[in-house]
Amino acid sequence: MTTRRLVLTRSAALVGAASTGLLLPEIVRAQSSKIRVGLMLPYTGTFAPLGVAIENGFRMAIEQQGGKIGGREIEWFKVDDESDPSKGVENASKLVQRDKVDVMVGTVHSGVQMGIQKVARDSGVLSLIPNAGVHAATRGLCSPNVFRTSFSNSQPTLALGKPMMERGLKKTVWITWKYAAGDEAFEGFRDGYTKAGGTVIKELGLPFPNVEFQALLTEIAALKPDAVACFFAGGGAVKFIKDYAAAGLKDKIPLWGSGFLTEGVLEAVGPAGDGIMSTMHYSDSLDTPRNKEFRLAYAKMFRQQPDVYGVQGYDTGLLLVQGANAVKGDLSNKQALYKAMESTTIDSPRGKWKMSKSHNPIQDIYLRRVENRENKVIGIAAKQLEDSGAGCKMA
Repeated sequence: MTTRRLVLTRSAALVGAASTGLLLPEIVRAQSSKIRVGLMLPYTGTFAPLGVAIENGFRMAIEQQGGKIGGREIEWFKVDDESDPSKGVENASKLVQRDKVDVMVGTVHSGVQMGIQKVARDSGVLSLIPNAGVHAATRGLCSPNVFRTSFSNSQPTLALGKPMMERGLKKTVWITWKYAAGDEAFEGFRDGYTKAGGTVIKELGLPFPNVEFQALLTEIAALKPDAVACFFAGGGAVKFIKDYAAAGLKDKIPLWGSGFLTEGVLEAVGPAGDGIMSTMHYSDSLDTPRNKEFRLAYAKMFRQQPDVYGVQGYDTGLLLVQGANAVKGDLSNKQALYKAMESTTIDSPRGKWKMSKSHNPIQDIYLRRVENRENKVIGIAAKQLEDSGAGCKMA
């Protein structure tokens, strides 16, 4: 807790110092040679630690370039999106209209992202998504000026099918919260699992963020599937994992899921988590020189170990650096800027990845098993997996 408070305080101080530009008269800003970067992330509420981790990673990527991109210094602006979809358009508009940012970075919550998406499409401002996996952003509502550096909601679960079938798990029950992210995660699982030859014998759900699992666990026990696959995250994941074990299912029916099931919760769930299998585009334990180098540098800078959100923030910074350097800092040269970002390969701690035509990462998805409170990488579930980009038509 002390470490987290230190990081939060340090981050707030960094942003506070960087945000003094908000107080400058418009004429001074108009004459500035700095690139204006707007961060629209959650800084209060449940997702606040995610927002801080993303910002930390993003700033670290810039700092490794001497604090400049394309030879230009950065002026920082910040809006707390409060994870409130009803304020999405209003908050994004503040960055674009009031602060006149050159780049928007955000966000975590898919509902808020839909507001950013509208403002980005209407204004043409470069928009970088460091987390929110909502399909529409890189499918039906894709745009040349919007790039996602994280995942689509169906990407991690799309990779579950093949390794499950390889282990003879032919009949599975799916369970999740019934909301957009859960529905989109199920789409990925259903498509990948049935293509591999599996059968989803029952789809179970409960309203978000309900965590009363007992009746559904009783139903699972009666159905006796070969496995259970799921999408949960955060506090809900902790409760589900513990309840699953307490119901006596842990050693009878293997539990599989999107990697978010076991991200950041393993200390809280303890032994109940052992043996859970998941698929994810990153793992703390990824044994590569690039990941080790990143984790050491991040820990030195922020006195905290990075997670997947820090990696995604870092990669967002790397993407912007690549684009800005290619146009020598002239972000108004949009055609060349977008081309550079579309064609670059990001040398990420998660492994090298590149952009799909719909501006979503084409990336390795790792197969992980929980062992002693750690997500151990035991293989690659899907090599260079690409989201379908269905319905994306770039203007």
